[in-house]
Amino acid sequence: MHGVKEIIEEAACLPVEERVMVIDSLLRTINPPLAEVEIEWMMVAKRRLAELRSGRVEAVPGNEVLAKIRDRFEV
Repeated sequence: MHGVKEIIEEAACLPVEERVMVIDSLLRTINPPLAEVEIEWMMVAKRRLAELRSGRVEAVPGNEVLAKIRDRFEV
């Protein structure tokens, strides 16, 4: 069996998407999500994706959002 250090080193070599999956899986073992909450989030995500695809809303680049947050809160 691998030690914690070896597991972390191996995980750090994974592609970003796979690292996110590992992190999500580990977090779920600490704080399992409630099924009702997961269903609600999925509905919100699907609605927002449909809004983007239909052109009803326009995406804002992340760097612009972060800049507005920094300006607003003087971070």
